[in-house]
Amino acid sequence: MAVIVSEKGWVVIPAELRKKYNLHPGAEVSVVDYGGVLALIPAMTNPVRQSAGMLKGKTSLTRALLAAHRRERSRGRWSRVRPRQFRV
Repeated sequence: MAVIVSEKGWVVIPAELRKKYNLHPGAEVSVVDYGGVLALIPAMTNPVRQSAGMLKGKTSLTRALLAAHRRERSRGRWSRVRPRQFRV
């Protein structure tokens, strides 16, 4: 889909794309240069909430670390660990 850039640098985004991406007057978009490709990316209204879970894998790293920690404690390994003392 081709658009024309005005003398002021304005570009009209076609109506079907504005509807698809919920772009209304005053909506913020980011312009990103991907080395010869310009991309318009709609800004997130609440980036923390909207990006929650997007890096989710099969298992939680936090849960895996806590499970490993519980196994180590149940073996009694952590109770025997003493801080090292270094001589200066």
